[in-house]
Amino acid sequence: MGRSSVRAAAVVTLAALFTGSAATGAYAATPVEEVTPPTPIDSPTGSYIVLLEEEPVATYEGGEAGLAPTKPGEGEKLDTQSQAVEEYSTFLAERQQDVAAETGIDPAATYQLTLNGFSAKMSPEQAAKVAGTDGVIGVYPDEIRHPDAVPSTEFLGLEGAGGVWEQVGGVDAAGEGVVVGVIDTGIAPENPSFAGDPLGTTPGTGEPYLEGNEVVFDKADGTQFRAERVTGDAWDESAYSTKLIGARYFGDGAAAAGFTFEAEYVSPRDNDGHGSHTAGTAAGNDQVAASIEGIDLGAISGVAPAAKVSAYKACWAGPDPLVTDDDICALSDLLDAIDTAVADGVDVINYSIGGGAASSTWQPDDISFFNAAIAGVFVSVSAGNSGPGASTADHASPWYATVAASTIPTWEGSVQLPNGYLEAGASVTVQEGEEVTGPVVYAGDIPAAGANAADAALCFLDTVDPAQAAGKIVVCDRGVNARVEKSQEVAAAGGTGMILVNVTPGSLDNDFHSVPTVHLDAAVRPALLDYVQNTVDPTATLIGGNITGNETPVPQVAGFSSRGPMLADGSDVLKPDIAAPGVAILAAVQNDADGKPAYGVLSGTSMAAPHIAGLGALYLSENPLATPDEVKSAMMTTAYDTVNADGSANTDPFAQGAGQVDARRFLDPGLLYLNGPADWAAFVEGVGNFDFEGVEPIDGSDLNLASIAIGTLSSEQTVTRTLTATRPGTYTVDASIPGVNVSVEPSTLTFGAAGESQSFSVTISNASAPVEQWATGFLTWTGGDGTTARSPLAVQPVTADAPATASGEGITGSTDVTITPGVTGDLALNLSGLAPVSLLTDPANPVEGHTGNENSGDENGDVAWIVDVAEGATLAQWKLDSSDDEGSDLDLFVYRVVAPDDLRYYESWTSATASADEQVSLDDPEAGTYLVIANMYSITQPLRWDLTSAVVTPGGAGSFTATPNPLPVQQGVPATYTVSWSGLEPGTRYLGVVGYGDSAVRTVVEVDPGAAAPVAVEAPSISGTPKIGRTLTADPGTWDPAEVTVAYQWLRNGEPIEGATSDRYRVTRDDQGAALSVRVTATAEGNINPGTATSAEVFVKVASDTRVSLNRYVGSSSQEFVATVTVSARNGVVPEGEVTLFVDAKKYTGTLVNGQVAFPLPKQNRGVHVVVAQYGGSNTVETSTGLSGFLVLR
Repeated sequence: MGRSSVRAAAVVTLAALFTGSAATGAYAATPVEEVTPPTPIDSPTGSYIVLLEEEPVATYEGGEAGLAPTKPGEGEKLDTQSQAVEEYSTFLAERQQDVAAETGIDPAATYQLTLNGFSAKMSPEQAAKVAGTDGVIGVYPDEIRHPDAVPSTEFLGLEGAGGVWEQVGGVDAAGEGVVVGVIDTGIAPENPSFAGDPLGTTPGTGEPYLEGNEVVFDKADGTQFRAERVTGDAWDESAYSTKLIGARYFGDGAAAAGFTFEAEYVSPRDNDGHGSHTAGTAAGNDQVAASIEGIDLGAISGVAPAAKVSAYKACWAGPDPLVTDDDICALSDLLDAIDTAVADGVDVINYSIGGGAASSTWQPDDISFFNAAIAGVFVSVSAGNSGPGASTADHASPWYATVAASTIPTWEGSVQLPNGYLEAGASVTVQEGEEVTGPVVYAGDIPAAGANAADAALCFLDTVDPAQAAGKIVVCDRGVNARVEKSQEVAAAGGTGMILVNVTPGSLDNDFHSVPTVHLDAAVRPALLDYVQNTVDPTATLIGGNITGNETPVPQVAGFSSRGPMLADGSDVLKPDIAAPGVAILAAVQNDADGKPAYGVLSGTSMAAPHIAGLGALYLSENPLATPDEVKSAMMTTAYDTVNADGSANTDPFAQGAGQVDARRFLDPGLLYLNGPADWAAFVEGVGNFDFEGVEPIDGSDLNLASIAIGTLSSEQTVTRTLTATRPGTYTVDASIPGVNVSVEPSTLTFGAAGESQSFSVTISNASAPVEQWATGFLTWTGGDGTTARSPLAVQPVTADAPATASGEGITGSTDVTITPGVTGDLALNLSGLAPVSLLTDPANPVEGHTGNENSGDENGDVAWIVDVAEGATLAQWKLDSSDDEGSDLDLFVYRVVAPDDLRYYESWTSATASADEQVSLDDPEAGTYLVIANMYSITQPLRWDLTSAVVTPGGAGSFTATPNPLPVQQGVPATYTVSWSGLEPGTRYLGVVGYGDSAVRTVVEVDPGAAAPVAVEAPSISGTPKIGRTLTADPGTWDPAEVTVAYQWLRNGEPIEGATSDRYRVTRDDQGAALSVRVTATAEGNINPGTATSAEVFVKVASDTRVSLNRYVGSSSQEFVATVTVSARNGVVPEGEVTLFVDAKKYTGTLVNGQVAFPLPKQNRGVHVVVAQYGGSNTVETSTGLSGFLVLR
């Protein structure tokens, strides 16, 4: 491995890491004077898992002096018994002890093979201290996990003439040379399913043997299994045999959690039954007679009866056998078990244990299985029992097989009512041909005194009224308490039978009840209760067998089986991978109270996973050097559809994965999708979970799996796959998803020999499928001989393919954004922001203009701030930038903590690449208090570094708009809109968010306003005479800063004059009557924002013509005389202003109105008078004078 995504400053929770979680704005940042690495909400077990930076054995490629590489080569498996492994394991153990000694803690368990680290009981404060220790890459609080709880071998086609066992050489060869490791609740060694011969001491016989106290087995792949025998409660060396060759137990984590072991064996012995059941299902012996409570249920077998079994007990049963919430599987114990199983040399691991819906592909057990797969171990895990809801499946990683549970033909019974109601369900307590008839009552209608109806409906102990239940068949709802407890209550109340009915879809289970019982599905509950509750004296009959005439279709995906799609890491890995029998599975369980072997019928994905583990052992027995990815591909490409309740095909890949495993076909798949350690590493790096040295990331959809998933399909996307043939052949392809365009190139592949590989591309685009919903289909290659290799397809069309970021500059500005829409119509653009991006400062080490330098940080190299995020934020972003991008290494950690004075945290985010530039961006962050830590992981030279913070909320600074909005779009046709802004503060960067419709797609807009624009201290001016033909000269004025580059634009009446962009301008006729000015634009070097200033206007005047007229020119002094002055101008200009009229030496003034003014003249003396008018001009019109002639008075 390379560098981890979790670094020294972090104590990392195993709780789900939500991609859309909280962060904070710099404006709310408060520096933390003393940095203590945060602790998660207290470890539920009191124990923590510490991981160190050196590679574990499975991935060590050399580099430590004197220690040879241990990572297996391509096509090889890890030889856990080699000298190199032994020496490097010793080195890791010493490193672990050094770290433990330095921090004063005592390791409880150590891991070297699949992880490098240890577990230890610590306080949260100690965990925080350990997290800050050099060489520690992560401290994980321990977690509590839980088991996911006709014979199936017959249904799978393993038994009988022509069955798979016969094809591989018989039962004795089915799994021969292979070891199946089962991590679970232990094992019951006395059960015939695990019977073997006593161990001898002679090697070379083909059977396991003793070497000292170690069991040694020479496996089919040429390596050895080697495990130490242990002793414990009710367990000694005699428990080991040629069948059960390994058994260990791991309980330090459980003990740290306060588990008392009062009802347990502190040894590998099973006191729960779950572990024996899964081990027996995977690799139990053949032809084992099984009976329960005296009922002979025939012979049973494991899937790989010739395989050896090694049990690793890491789950412990609580004192109440009827409940599971007092059971415990501590994660630290599980990791210890995985590490030990790989070290012992198992070929297959079954892991029927879960922790809820997966939120990541890189949890500690995922990491451990990643390295186990690199070591060559095939791992089968249960999908979980939280169905049928979507996105409930556990175990999201691609390097193991995640298994859904399906039904098989099982023991059935029928419920018949007088009104014609007849339904079949599960039953082993109403024997074939038997009937139980009697009055029927709903338990919820007859609560005992002091009990409530809700508890009575569930048939809790002491809740059903015996007076009303005696002699009757009682209907009990499934849920909360154990199913068998319900029939105990019915029996105690005097009931003669029970109808157990699901309230929500779930499994139908063949439990051994205290009264005859038929278990019905939820779909038939309403009609049943309608009759029972609304009929006078209702009766019912329980009948052994299915008499409905309708054979129950199988295999159906069980209602409880957890479903996809996975929400982890982009949803580009389709899970579950495959379905296998997991309902009403008969297998070994813990011994009975008398110590005798016992059997049980259990349901759950826990029962499905060991079927796949056993089939994996069969494959490895036939192909000892096959890799885990080969085994998984062979199963997936040969699977077939499960069915719905009506018998129709169930093609939902999120329920069945690739389909029901087909044991008859998977040993000869024809084609394989191979992917190995390098591919897995590229996937991990591509989703951002780990930074591997020298590994190029890939899109998750391009991992060469036997399925294709695209979590975000907005436009056309092409993925690639490579097929490897197991034999020659020519294949043609068929691929389709309803509503989606799917094309494959080439459409024909020819393989000349086994081992030859060919690649093809799959191009997918949405045609008419609804957006924000998954669309599914299949891609099938069919050979000339009829061989098929089928892959499930799942894509989620989205509203738009938009750029993650867009950027612009300027206090006022805009930028275009082009998207490829996945829809047609008007697309709403939802804007948030703009929000200022602020520089965080460190009062303890102030650095002008920066957050810090090479001297920043406490003794752990940490600088921290407490920050707050308000409700409604759409984005929170922290960005760490350094001046030293080559040598130094800075890391960034963000935690959502309980309170500023309580640094326990709910969630964490890390950016810790091998560089000095890091970023944490969170969409739609949750409101709360956050701790932000910059860690000086490695400083190689003087440097300056900046940590900025921004929180985007609706509204914000300045004006932020999008045009057009809504945006008219057509699916698949690029569309462009413009985002614009104004009024921003210079020197402060801003972030905004554009969302698209109701989707989660978004574009982050980054705006750098730049520095303040230059300012004109003295305005520009114009010199020269503004007359036609004359030249005007512009003076740019004086600017701050003084060093600017200026540009000119002459304006006519405020509008630019085309081509007039120098400091001189020759006045033209077009300028007559116009105001001329010059606009000067000044730019300073390195400043995006220009300054502008405009001169005062000068005017280019037009000539005028003044004319005077009199109403009469000759008359007597007793008559009225009026002089009218008319002023006209060129270019249609209407003169304005004042006119002066002279009559001889007398002067009169008036104002033009529409170019004219009238002067009534006062009485004049006799004689001859001269009348002259003078126009004074205006800003746009020249002066002029007009003479009327002579006025003669007699």
